[in-house]
Amino acid sequence: MSILSLNGLSKSFGDRTLFENVVFSVEKGDKIGFIGANGAGKTTLFKIIIGSEPSSKGEAIRAANIKIGYLEQHVCSSENKTALEETLTVFSDLQLMENELEQISVKLLNSSDPALIERQSVLTERFQQNGGLTYFSRTEAVLKGLGFSKEETNLKISALSGGQRSKIGLAKLLLCKNDLILLDEPTNHLDIESVIWLEEFLQNYSGAAIIISHDRFFLDKVTTKTMELENKKIYFSKGNFSRYLELKEQRLESERREYENKTREIKRIEGIIEQQKRWNRERNIKTAESKQKQIDRIVKDLVKPESENHKISIQFPVKSQSGSTVLTVNNDSKTFGDVTLYKNASFTIERGQRACLIGPNGVGKSTLIKRLVGGENPAAFMRGVGVTLGYFDQFQEQLNPKNTPFSEIQNTYPFMGDTAVRNALAAFEFKGDDVFKSNEALSGGERARVSLLKLVLSGNNFLVLDEPTNHLDVYSRQALENALAGYEGTLFIVSHDRYFINKIADKIILLKPDETVTIDGNYDDYLVWCEKNAEQPIDLPKTAVPIKKGKEDYINKKKQRSETAKLRTAVSRCEKEIAELEQKITDIKAEIEVSGSDYEKLAELTTNLELLENTLLEKMDEWEEASAALAEYTEN
Repeated sequence: MSILSLNGLSKSFGDRTLFENVVFSVEKGDKIGFIGANGAGKTTLFKIIIGSEPSSKGEAIRAANIKIGYLEQHVCSSENKTALEETLTVFSDLQLMENELEQISVKLLNSSDPALIERQSVLTERFQQNGGLTYFSRTEAVLKGLGFSKEETNLKISALSGGQRSKIGLAKLLLCKNDLILLDEPTNHLDIESVIWLEEFLQNYSGAAIIISHDRFFLDKVTTKTMELENKKIYFSKGNFSRYLELKEQRLESERREYENKTREIKRIEGIIEQQKRWNRERNIKTAESKQKQIDRIVKDLVKPESENHKISIQFPVKSQSGSTVLTVNNDSKTFGDVTLYKNASFTIERGQRACLIGPNGVGKSTLIKRLVGGENPAAFMRGVGVTLGYFDQFQEQLNPKNTPFSEIQNTYPFMGDTAVRNALAAFEFKGDDVFKSNEALSGGERARVSLLKLVLSGNNFLVLDEPTNHLDVYSRQALENALAGYEGTLFIVSHDRYFINKIADKIILLKPDETVTIDGNYDDYLVWCEKNAEQPIDLPKTAVPIKKGKEDYINKKKQRSETAKLRTAVSRCEKEIAELEQKITDIKAEIEVSGSDYEKLAELTTNLELLENTLLEKMDEWEEASAALAEYTEN
């Protein structure tokens, strides 16, 4: 059942069009991931859905009596309330009923008024039906899940940080009985345990949700559909983020191939027209006119594939090579007063490794990184020969807020000329007057890109990155992943981005309060290590489903191997047949070139060419389907 339909929705601000002719619907229970570049218009679309922003064209049609919740609607109402009291305001109707029931109970101690008894009965039934018996415990559970301690729930709103206030807004939204909730970056300000709690909450949530997020692992866990706002259009598909990327790649490849095939077809027909015109007979002229109409029909529907708009270009060159051992940490410990964050931290990072430091929230991961970078306890942190260290600070404290991106780069690298600085900034999507904005006026993502550019230009052979994907949109994260994959130096990274860790890491360093454990591999390998060692992963809930074992697992794997083998054979057969068809087409085109004025032979060759090209298109579609199925089996 459709609870929301967007019909031809468009939005423009002056000459700038954010999106146009947006059409999609939300079904009951849908969990839709919403991705797109920063500034593409995702939040504006949310505001149009809730009615706080008008559309330029089209409409958002809501089902009768539907309740839509949006985080901005749940700002804190009073600085003097505690966190718990503020969150409980979403149950104000239940609190009023509760107060009236208490008053009635007091009155009935000295009265047996039938009207009071009837009112008590009606209120009690309504109170219970609307969750009155559990609303307080549910509120406490949600606040705890979002990372609030018992003491913090009793703090005044005025004493809370901006991040904590945002979490209260999220708690209020989750507790409301909405048919559809709109979540804009809900994992911001959450530690990894709270993110896992939110994943479970949304998986079990009976209502529908549209979720803007750059946390790709989170999207993979929660969403069943994905839509992307790109090039002013909405692209919609079933499946989570990873599945959408597969389908997008297939779509882009199909569009490119279709464009190339049609372009080749136009050139081929143009060749025939030219030949017909040279012969200049009446029937040749008629054939040429007919062929020109054929070209016109093709051109009418010909759409040139749009080039990628998100071409942030990141490369991390290395000016010099370090020694084989880059970093040795030996028995480092850190205490604050009587509190010990961690102790006995010991590990080694070799040249070329991509090590990720993970651990429970509050154990001191960023503290360890800062001690390394800042030169604290040099006896514990031994750098290797020839190591040059570059540091990415998640808070961008190394940026001068009064500088502009242009002056920040020019002051750091004075040998660079104005043109070189502007070209470097353009590669990181700073163009025009954007290079002269003050750093303090930049968004979090823009400041992160300036910091990354400074790191790129350094040429260091050892990069220490503290939460490098924070504030970056999906496209910038992918660009960063691609750049780091090609980096020839050594990486030491702290990250909560599980998707990112899986892509980059070849070594996991688990920081515990009393020791460190080194695990070869990425995040998935860490989960396997946890299973083998009967340890609960730091970022999995207690209710995590165990990995299948025994006979059932064996049968599934055997079936998967069989299906994979069949698909590999099908892909291989298609590729062979495609190669043969392409060779035949090449041979016929060569014959057409030398056929001269033999019109009958030319007509026969042209007919055969059309048949072969149609067969080639069909065979390529067959290859695409088999390849997609093989990729899915291989990934699973």
